[in-house]
Amino acid sequence: MYTQLADWHGPGPWILLIPLVWIAVVILVIAVLRRTVRRQHGCAFGGGAGAVAEHPLAVLGRRYAEGDIDAEEYRAKRAVLSEPPRGDARGGGAR
Repeated sequence: MYTQLADWHGPGPWILLIPLVWIAVVILVIAVLRRTVRRQHGCAFGGGAGAVAEHPLAVLGRRYAEGDIDAEEYRAKRAVLSEPPRGDARGGGAR
């Protein structure tokens, strides 16, 4: 009598991929958690002293929202920050 188990030679070499997939999943979860924690603590992607500074208009808006400055001061400072940079009269940049 022929049985199916007689021709079965084991799971094969593809079985080694299962642990690699689980290792990749664990590494991905750790990377996502680390990135989330860095963002919650206000660190830039690189973190540390090389952190990217916040945009001046964002800082101004936050100060206004927190009540550090009044509406008149906010509008005046926003106008200064929003005006185009001064260059020579021809509109040229750096030479």
